[in-house]
Amino acid sequence: MGSKVSSKMAAPTARIIQAVRPHAPLIKFPKRTDIPKPNESPSAAAPPPLPRPHVPLAPIPGTPDTLASIQLLTARYRRRPMTVDEMEYIQRGGPE
Repeated sequence: MGSKVSSKMAAPTARIIQAVRPHAPLIKFPKRTDIPKPNESPSAAAPPPLPRPHVPLAPIPGTPDTLASIQLLTARYRRRPMTVDEMEYIQRGGPE
């Protein structure tokens, strides 16, 4: 009974399939023909890039966070203090 599809069920399905339009891509990618592929060896005409000297990272200028600056925050932006139960939960690694 369930193996055959009646002609009444097949006709509406055929109309739905015909109504679907072909896909039109919304994003157009640029042609990248002038960029060499990673697997290709570089041409002999291009010299290898020179290594740049290492520059140590400098800290970002500004006032560092201090206890006083954190205490000036309003209650809305402060971290909620942890309860003893929460600390024990974290220490044991989750539910018992």
